[in-house]
Amino acid sequence: MEERAIRALYDDATITVYQAYGEEIARPAVGHGRFVPPFSLNRMTWIKPSFLWMMERSNWGQKPGQECVLAIRIKRAGLEEALARAVLTSFYPGVYRDYDDWRRQLEAAAVRVQWDPERTISGKSLAHKSIQVGLSRHIIGAYVDEWTVEIRDVTPLVRKLYALIQSGHADRAKELLPRERVYPLQAPIARRLGMMVSLTGT
Repeated sequence: MEERAIRALYDDATITVYQAYGEEIARPAVGHGRFVPPFSLNRMTWIKPSFLWMMERSNWGQKPGQECVLAIRIKRAGLEEALARAVLTSFYPGVYRDYDDWRRQLEAAAVRVQWDPERTISGKSLAHKSIQVGLSRHIIGAYVDEWTVEIRDVTPLVRKLYALIQSGHADRAKELLPRERVYPLQAPIARRLGMMVSLTGT
């Protein structure tokens, strides 16, 4: 099984996740320090702790509707609450009793977790996996009202990095990336997420 670990920018109390939106959602969110309408509380929203995976997903803020990249600092306790309720988007033997057990849990899940290949600054796939966390309407209110500590617009940084890469200066761009490190998880949550490494509390 490929290595799965959450790599993120975090401190003792908070962890930074990323999302990308159009200006109509991003600007009010930054202005209020929390998500407000037209951000929807009735549809699943995906948060990504990996900056470079967010760059892959949004094509460095070039995709329509994803031009503004936001860094959302949330409480670690909130993230861990979500992960403790998460169901993987793919069936993994050893995590679930059987395929039917996984399907039943997935259909009722308040939180979904998907693992995708992490990316290099040039967009190349790496062997280890990066996590995406999908928050459904059953838990998104807590994300907006209880977990969020700060929302920053990092689009200027994204544009600067993209310009450096396009001009052949990827090494300079690497120096400006967020300093992400492996995020520690208690063993029961790590097992729930199908992780094989970086366990604490075992």
